[in-house]
Amino acid sequence: MMFRPVNESHENARIYKEQTKLYHDKPILRREFRPCIKVLFYDLRLRLFPGKLKSRWVGPFKVIQVFPHGAMEKEIIKNGTRFEVNGQRLKPYLKNVSQEQVYVVIDSLEFMAT
Repeated sequence: MMFRPVNESHENARIYKEQTKLYHDKPILRREFRPCIKVLFYDLRLRLFPGKLKSRWVGPFKVIQVFPHGAMEKEIIKNGTRFEVNGQRLKPYLKNVSQEQVYVVIDSLEFMAT
């Protein structure tokens, strides 16, 4: 008889923990990267005068290896230096896009919205 309230409280604590984990993990973007693709890296360094509109995305870098826990090994294309980074600080690198391609995408999006 005595163990029943204790088991219920443990069960309630487990449910609460799962729900709070889902709530806090919701904004995390899960991106899938494969080796040999180019990516941009979000630079978090504190700079004295960074510039308000200056982009913090630097690169491109080449993904060498993807680890199961979300970390990735990337390589600087110019000199071949390799280091590991968190996968959440990377985004796919898109080559220079011409103005005509941008207009085509915008036109197709407007067409789909109507």
